[in-house]
Amino acid sequence: MLPSFIQAIFPSLGGPKRIRDVVRACDRSLEDYRSEVQRLFEAPLNAKSLLAMSAKLQAQFYPKLQASNICMLPSYNHTLPTGDEQGTYLALDVGGSTFRVALVELNGQSAGAESMRITHMRSFRIDNAIRSLKGHAFFDWMALKIEESISGPEGKSWNNGSTLPMGLAWSFPVEQTSIRSGMLLSMGKGFLATEGTLGQDLGELIMKSCQERNLNVRMDSIVNDASATLLSRAYKDNSTRLALILGTGFNAAVHLPVSALAHSKFGQRPQSWHDQADHVLVNTELSMFGKDILPTTRWDDTLNANHTHPDFQPFEHLVSGRYLGEIVRLVLLEAVRTAGLFGGEVPDKLSEAYSLDTGIIAIFESDDSASLSQACTAFQTAHPLSKPPTFSDLSFVRHISQLVSHRAAAYLAAGIHALWSLRASAEGLSPSCVGRVSIGCNGSVIEKYPYFKDLCQSYLDELTDLSGAEPHSVVLEPAVESAIFGAAVGVCCLEEREA
Repeated sequence: MLPSFIQAIFPSLGGPKRIRDVVRACDRSLEDYRSEVQRLFEAPLNAKSLLAMSAKLQAQFYPKLQASNICMLPSYNHTLPTGDEQGTYLALDVGGSTFRVALVELNGQSAGAESMRITHMRSFRIDNAIRSLKGHAFFDWMALKIEESISGPEGKSWNNGSTLPMGLAWSFPVEQTSIRSGMLLSMGKGFLATEGTLGQDLGELIMKSCQERNLNVRMDSIVNDASATLLSRAYKDNSTRLALILGTGFNAAVHLPVSALAHSKFGQRPQSWHDQADHVLVNTELSMFGKDILPTTRWDDTLNANHTHPDFQPFEHLVSGRYLGEIVRLVLLEAVRTAGLFGGEVPDKLSEAYSLDTGIIAIFESDDSASLSQACTAFQTAHPLSKPPTFSDLSFVRHISQLVSHRAAAYLAAGIHALWSLRASAEGLSPSCVGRVSIGCNGSVIEKYPYFKDLCQSYLDELTDLSGAEPHSVVLEPAVESAIFGAAVGVCCLEEREA
């Protein structure tokens, strides 16, 4: 909009070169602008402020534990694995772009064997054609791929003639009605599978399509991605009580006493469930918390104001891979237009919302070359300039990327501390008596973004230490292939409970 505005006022300026010259009439130096950005992003990151954020988040949690149908949702999983369970399970993982079918062996503590092992796995791309499958056609496609996986040459070793128990990790909304069933809700992301099936039972839809192909399988467990991460990590580490998903999106699960939630939160569950359950896995939907608690900048406020669902997921807007690159983009655009970044030239496509991929700013942070050559190549490929960016330009982009990601790590630590404190309070434990707590982690940002997990851990150590916990007693641990392993562990927990 800016060049059009300038031309409207000064029509004699002519073409792009003259427009660029006007944009370069800087309001301030790049160094002054850098200092302002640094001050705004770093001001809230002292331990006292982060602890105050944690306390306010906890205050936001409590009413949602009493009444909410969109967050702090109790699952049907009330049993954590012991780590001794053994068996072979068919694990299904349905995500936004991939459907995976795997045979998983759980070997417990058997000497000389991996505790969890994927013996075979097939992955099927979910492209626009598959997303466009309507209603039962999508589940028929799933059944076809399950059949290909268990009856093909590689799958023959899977199938010994007995019924294969299946666990499903479903990365979309579902209103669970039992451990193995749930009402299908809108999937979003371009999926049409809910046309004519909305509100029907997800487990039955999948089983109906499997039965039409005479597949000898049985749906035994449905879990969401955060619960799957907690279950998979808990199988290997019995101190696991929280799980975190941080990639394109953001969520967390926590293991709480049933008494921490109002009875009405559990809906119409059979009395037998209540008789057995003293704890429950809770899908927090943590992304929805944090409004008016987590300090924002003018760039965050711009992102939120232009979002299709402003204020719906305020925490996610500040920490997830979907938004880190966008925050950096907004800071860079202002730097171009007011402080002469890139000589006042707006890089190609950088004016487009969400055009700066978080993967590119990750390269800026990981590039250890003296000239930032890798970062320069990545940026120029996605956002070409008429002249290569200077080293000063590249250093500025790197610094802004660090400020945005460091704040995200600190805010995430405050959120984890809030859930850790919530659980301790619900269990009637003081911080010094909680003991070691492992947090299963999955997702591209927490697993792969340079230095992110270590930085978050350092903030978390500081906050838990100040709260009176033993040093380094709350630990972020990777949960590799958590959706696949968690789907299998969900089944074995059911078998243990019904044994």
